[in-house]
Amino acid sequence: MGIDATMNVLTVELNTAQVLALACFGSMLGVWIKRLLPALDRFNIPGAILGGLVYAVAVLAMRDRWINFEMDMALRDLLMVAFFTTVGMSASLRLLVQGGKQVVIFLFAAVIGLIAQMAWGAAAATAMGLPPLLGIIPGAVSLTGGPATALAFGAEFEKAGVTGATALGLASAVFGIVSSGLLGGYVGGFLIGRYKLQSAHSGRNGDPVDRTEAAIYGNDAVGPEPTRLDDESEVEHSPMLQNVIALGLAMGIGTLVSSGLTRLQFTLPVYIGAMIVAGILRNLDDRFRFLGISQARMDELGNISLELFIVMALLTLRLWELINLALPVFIILMGQIVLTVALCWIVIFRLMGRDHEAAVMSGGYCGFMLGTTANALACMNEIVRKSGPAPRAFFVVSIVGAFLIDFINALLINGSLNLLRP
Repeated sequence: MGIDATMNVLTVELNTAQVLALACFGSMLGVWIKRLLPALDRFNIPGAILGGLVYAVAVLAMRDRWINFEMDMALRDLLMVAFFTTVGMSASLRLLVQGGKQVVIFLFAAVIGLIAQMAWGAAAATAMGLPPLLGIIPGAVSLTGGPATALAFGAEFEKAGVTGATALGLASAVFGIVSSGLLGGYVGGFLIGRYKLQSAHSGRNGDPVDRTEAAIYGNDAVGPEPTRLDDESEVEHSPMLQNVIALGLAMGIGTLVSSGLTRLQFTLPVYIGAMIVAGILRNLDDRFRFLGISQARMDELGNISLELFIVMALLTLRLWELINLALPVFIILMGQIVLTVALCWIVIFRLMGRDHEAAVMSGGYCGFMLGTTANALACMNEIVRKSGPAPRAFFVVSIVGAFLIDFINALLINGSLNLLRP
């Protein structure tokens, strides 16, 4: 840790290991805050965001008064690539085929929603005299994309001239998480009540969430029992190590793909190449099983990477750049809510069959298009608790919301950056 005193303000330099320690403590701090304030947990607000926001506010309060911080963020960038590589690993054609026509239709509807979010945001920002790129952030980037996408793309938007893009993205993401938690259950429940819909699965045994997990993770390779540290041969064949190897290969080869695309004059986030390679490896492994990729273990690796990445990203959040954007961004966000709810009631419900399952899917659609898949599933659980099971809805929403849409969203956001860049 280096300290430099200039103009009566200390500048504290933190190295990679110290930033990692702060991120770990921030994650613990967020969990503690949720235990202290249970309402935050009911809205499915990630603990990493809470802990990171505490850091961001503290940095803002001390900035240019007592202490300024300079941090080595090399590990943050690596964790960002690791997380999005695990997203690429989830792009399984097997799941798409298993979900059948409903998954394809729902994915198509989600893509239409992404395009609508981008169009509204860009048009509204332009009408208010702001850069159209700014309007993309409180929409597909932060709402459907969530905090991770907002933080990952923040630097790219700032390079394109959108001041405060990272802070704006995070604030919009938190707004979306809370909004989706409040609205998702209402959207589905309203349709069920209005059309007097009943579950076709009433009286049957089986938790729809359990059925969904069985379908998504049922093809995972069955690994051995937990390994002893003194047994090198067992450690070498550890299922977790196999998945770490697959992740590392995708990240490394992905850098070559990204470099090649950059030479072709494509402006891409650093992780796009890794996502593409990961998707290819996943589908080859589904066919030949040469890597032993496990969706459950990839999810675990992704969640760990995401948790630490979010806290590290919030350590450098520039909250002071948001002041002049508050009202225009609020107008855009309210428009996104109206747009998404309208899509749920007018488009999604009809496309998915106008039945009880379609109503539950509509609530889930609202959940992940405004917030996160966790919000979507929480809202759907509340709906089915009152109206009866909807196992098909859980399967379709989980595949599209947790896996496929993130991959497509990253490509569409990148396309909008290239199209709207000044």
